[in-house]
Amino acid sequence: MNWTEITATVPTEQTEIASAIANMAVPYGIYIEDYSDLEQGAFEVAHVDLIDEELRQKQRDKSVIHLYIAEDDNATEKLAYLNERMREAKIDFVLNRETVDDTFWNENWKKYFKAFEVGKKLAVCPSWEKYENKENRKVISLDPGAAFGTGTHATTSLCLNVLEDTVTGESEILDIGTGSGILAIAGLLLGAKSAVGVDIDEQSVKTAKENAERNNVYENAEFLQGDLADKISGRYNIVCANIIADIIIRLFDNVKDFMTDDGILIVSGIIDLRADEVKNEALKHGFKIEKTLTKEEWYSFVLTK
Repeated sequence: MNWTEITATVPTEQTEIASAIANMAVPYGIYIEDYSDLEQGAFEVAHVDLIDEELRQKQRDKSVIHLYIAEDDNATEKLAYLNERMREAKIDFVLNRETVDDTFWNENWKKYFKAFEVGKKLAVCPSWEKYENKENRKVISLDPGAAFGTGTHATTSLCLNVLEDTVTGESEILDIGTGSGILAIAGLLLGAKSAVGVDIDEQSVKTAKENAERNNVYENAEFLQGDLADKISGRYNIVCANIIADIIIRLFDNVKDFMTDDGILIVSGIIDLRADEVKNEALKHGFKIEKTLTKEEWYSFVLTK
């Protein structure tokens, strides 16, 4: 299948807010080229000082955000949305578009997605790499394909840290906007009884099922295609929603129907500019804020009824 690739070139210091806008435009995820700390990053990740000359030539004061639009979606509409929202945010940006195929997409994920550790118990490893598990961590083997969620983004890692602290053998998890399935799978690897993931995108549901099989948790996992919780029944003691502020606010209307009385709701994907708005809406809908977590410019809230 062909995709439209849209690239947004922005000043490095505006990368976070620009990437938040980009995430609102597509459900498939984005990746970001940011070489502002190339030398330090290379040393921390790979413990090397020798860096390819081609990388050294990359701009240090600019980031490039890559978005992919499916061929049955409206790329022109997405471009107009990005143009309008970035102007509103006073971002200095340049947008470009071109057509690419699945092979290009998959190879780009492999180039930028490397194994890493989360918290004290988890590690995330691309399915095409090997991870030396010296600390006996629960290793999530992942191939994101065209779905959002590798764990590298601040919003996902915040959720993973909460799951690490809260999952028990009795936990039943609902993951709304499951993407690659990473949160549902992480919960099962941490010992949860069951996990259900739902996503509006058919490709994401397919990818999540494949990742569950890859991690040998498929028997206790179910992935459904639907809008928010419209295909969901039952009650869960952990509900995750790592999406965007507008959708989280919409979710507050009926998500309590799917929570046990002592259940928690983990919401993430909230840029700092929208954090107070989401917090106020949560309180208005009768939630109690148990925890506020931040990483970079992103917020997550742990809520109870």
